[in-house]
Amino acid sequence: MTRNVSDSDSVRRQNRGLILGALRSGGPQSRTALAGITGLSHASVTAIMQDLLAQRIVEELTSHERTDGRMRGRPATLVGFRRAAAYVALFEIDVNRLRASLVDYSGVLVDRIETAISPSTFAETPPGGFFAAHLDSLRGRTPQAVRTLRRIAISVQGILNPDNSGLKWSPIASLAGSSFAHDLARDSGLPVALYKRGRLLAEGTRWLDPGLLQSSVATVFVGSTVAMGLSLHGHITGRSEGGATEFGHMNHMPNGALCRCGMRGCIEAYAADYGILRTSYSVPETTPPAPSVPAQQFDALIQRAEAGDRDATHGFNLAGRAIGYGLSRMMAMFDPSHILIVGPGARALDLFRPEVEAALSSSLVCKINGLPKILAHPDEREPIFRGLMMKTLSTLDQTDFAALETGSRV
Repeated sequence: MTRNVSDSDSVRRQNRGLILGALRSGGPQSRTALAGITGLSHASVTAIMQDLLAQRIVEELTSHERTDGRMRGRPATLVGFRRAAAYVALFEIDVNRLRASLVDYSGVLVDRIETAISPSTFAETPPGGFFAAHLDSLRGRTPQAVRTLRRIAISVQGILNPDNSGLKWSPIASLAGSSFAHDLARDSGLPVALYKRGRLLAEGTRWLDPGLLQSSVATVFVGSTVAMGLSLHGHITGRSEGGATEFGHMNHMPNGALCRCGMRGCIEAYAADYGILRTSYSVPETTPPAPSVPAQQFDALIQRAEAGDRDATHGFNLAGRAIGYGLSRMMAMFDPSHILIVGPGARALDLFRPEVEAALSSSLVCKINGLPKILAHPDEREPIFRGLMMKTLSTLDQTDFAALETGSRV
């Protein structure tokens, strides 16, 4: 008897998860459409929907537009997420800034705070306290979200601790070495998840471009660092379950230029903004990297190269060569149909492209299969934010709400 109850609960949770997943990926849907997408019977969808409506997880929305002008009868009744059912707090941090966002359950941005980050920020303020203060600000500015705030997720740069409590290493000064995620979870009473930027780039790219949802894509961030996220036929992959790689710290030139990580010869040491700046101004390769490069300075460097300045052009050539040879090594094991360049460096793709394509063309895989499509998306913040938001809301769907018992309300 216990086994039968357990099996029934598992099937119920799985079916609820299918419905919530379909709404998350496709937006408001009719019950008939949900039955077609999930493969569940119309009767099962109707029963599950009654449950979700009673629990105030979803709500009915009447469509004012028919999909076919020849259709007669009443407009279809769509079902979508109830915005106030839950809220999540999302933090995106890099060497220059923190962006704190409050998002409702339907994926609508409710509030956002941006704060500059300097090399002294976390030397002066413990990371846990820094994040807690911004969480308090979000709560204070939107009091109605306090009761149903359910999760916190943080996008980070660096190498995660195995227990997801913080970072072993990060290019963000003084962020590594503390268990700030555990501290924030303890103080807030909410689950806190850390995600590497590379994983979110891959995740967000898929959500932003439905045409890439089932494709194999290498998403490369070029800016203050160099990072990569991989999706293999629509599934995020990488060094671990985190789904990211250490592409920027792949060795490009033994005993070469000094990287911000302290090693020498990394791809990042040539292709990140500080590496391009160092090359363009003929600064010795062993010179410690600049803590940060202002966006205006990097844009000015792009403009110099586009105007034909030989020193600036050389800097972007070496960056493209490092990225290209890194990609050619990666493609010996992973064969993407698309390479998406995101971040500030995407604005310089035309400067990178000749060296990237030359390096790829020298590999056996590309000689046989041809070059993958290389595309640019200049604003890295949108893929990262979208990936962070969709990963967090999808986890909320499957972990919290798919398992909610009949009669319970959020």
